[in-house]
Amino acid sequence: MSLFNTTYDVIVVGGGHAGSEAAAASANMGAHTLLITMNLQNIAQMSCNPAMGGIAKGQIVREIDALGGYSGIVTDKTAIQFKMLNKSKGPAMWSPRAQSDRMQFAECWRNMLEKTDNLDFYQDAVNGLIFDENKIVGVKTALGLEIKAKTVIITAGTFLNGLIHIGEKTFGGGRAGEGASTGITEDLVEKGFEAGRMKTGTPPRVDARSLDFSKMTEQPGDENPEKFSYLPITEKLTTQRSCYLTYTNQKVHDILREGFDRSPMFNGRIKSTGPRYCPSVEDKIDRFADKDRHQVFVEPEGWNTVEIYVNGFSTSLPEDIQDKAIRHIAGFENVKFLRFGYAIEYDFFQPTQLKHNLETKLIENLFFAGQINGTTGYEEAAAQGLMAGVNAALKTQNKEPFILKRSEAYIGVLIDDLITKGTEEPYRMFTSRAEYRTLLRQDNADLRLTEIAYNLGLASKERLDRVTNKRIKTAALVKFVENLSVKQEEVNPILESKGLSLVNQSVKLFKIATRPQLTFNDFRVIEKLENYLQENDMDQEIIEQVEIHLKYSGYIEKEKNNADKLNRLENVKIPAKFDFNKVHSLSHEAREKLNKIQPTSISQASRISGVSPSDISVLLVYMGR
Repeated sequence: MSLFNTTYDVIVVGGGHAGSEAAAASANMGAHTLLITMNLQNIAQMSCNPAMGGIAKGQIVREIDALGGYSGIVTDKTAIQFKMLNKSKGPAMWSPRAQSDRMQFAECWRNMLEKTDNLDFYQDAVNGLIFDENKIVGVKTALGLEIKAKTVIITAGTFLNGLIHIGEKTFGGGRAGEGASTGITEDLVEKGFEAGRMKTGTPPRVDARSLDFSKMTEQPGDENPEKFSYLPITEKLTTQRSCYLTYTNQKVHDILREGFDRSPMFNGRIKSTGPRYCPSVEDKIDRFADKDRHQVFVEPEGWNTVEIYVNGFSTSLPEDIQDKAIRHIAGFENVKFLRFGYAIEYDFFQPTQLKHNLETKLIENLFFAGQINGTTGYEEAAAQGLMAGVNAALKTQNKEPFILKRSEAYIGVLIDDLITKGTEEPYRMFTSRAEYRTLLRQDNADLRLTEIAYNLGLASKERLDRVTNKRIKTAALVKFVENLSVKQEEVNPILESKGLSLVNQSVKLFKIATRPQLTFNDFRVIEKLENYLQENDMDQEIIEQVEIHLKYSGYIEKEKNNADKLNRLENVKIPAKFDFNKVHSLSHEAREKLNKIQPTSISQASRISGVSPSDISVLLVYMGR
């Protein structure tokens, strides 16, 4: 089938994490999809750190997996280390993170995409968009091809007019060794879009053979590592590679300061905003001058490579300063560089210009996903890509958009934050951004989202059956524990071993199990309980669900009630293209913000900065409530 006479259902521009998930999602929903990328060898490449997950980001990867995306599966298949972060805190804070083999990760992604039906590939640069009035109808490529499509998803990452900075050197590029993408921004600005510039950076890569790991603190993976995907097609790690921890020091800081006059950050050549929560090392020693050291995580890039990622030393300082300073970090005295750190500036578009399905408000059938929307991070990009892919496919099938609520998923929080509030700096997800984080745990993403994914056509019957089985078994075990009476001679030795107060009569097990010092596994010495677990094949995943239910059911119920209240406001819809100027009782700032954002519900309007509770009351009255 020729590119010249084919009209695709979906064209995805860009083959990074957002583009890969977008292409997989739309193709799996039956849409004839074309993925166009500048280099097919670099599909889903980990441009920065070789890791997936982390605080709140791990929850997003679990949600992507529950929705039928590929990120969790690829991470499991290529992981070299796994850790569950924040395990000492409550389950709402537990966040999975895995180090991956960088080369295997990209290879695995490509293999999975090539096995996906309805998906075609084409290597070329897209340098223009084709419009029919206020609809997009295709793309133009550097080779001069015009390829037609019903919908287009732009996932250009850091490539839109990308500019790389190392000290006083500046050159065009989307990342090291690859050119920038031009033409798309200009076409969009001509159509009335508001564009801006953002910055991100990456640290040096060095040769492991030149490091002295004996001077660093070893950081092994979890003793009993878990995995990301809920499917049995991936396995838990049996062997892992360690990371290492070392620190900068005052000498390092002094040398870095010597290069500040040649730093693009400080001499004005970089005018865009960088990520607040992942600053460059020069930014850290400037902003936190009272700190005499900063952490440096030494992370291997794979099983069979000497390449090391120097996490915590992101920089755009001149290469001679990078070289001189890093040698004063313990273990780096004889370091050999594989490549120097650099900063990159790129174009993005304020996400307030999008609808909740990630379709642009100005141009019909055009979707944005990933760093073009002002986000940072593989996980945030992949989540947006999946949602854009689903919604582009739905648009071609004349079906209603798929939108996740804030109470349903971190992905819902991410997209709602972007569209309702916009962003002035690269946005990254944190657990603190989710007001219902006790509901949105990493352990229950499948229970929350798999049935939705199955109804969309993204999740298999096998996946749905596994979730149904998990739900049934969890409910059965909860009921058993709530009804099981245990004698004082059965439970008191357990309590005594923990230094807890004893009981003087038989009690229901669930009353004891709620004590925070105890885990469910402590009670497995009780014969009736252990026999039930064995006879009913209750695995650790089910046991963890039951333990969370027993200990946190009160908090969970409270958050569900709060979410229900919010959802009632979500159901009070605001007509499309509503003119808020005719509601004279609104404050001037509220009218201005509401007209710009064009919220679709009272709930969304309440989250817009500058819209007060009294403005919401006025809107409720106006809308007949």
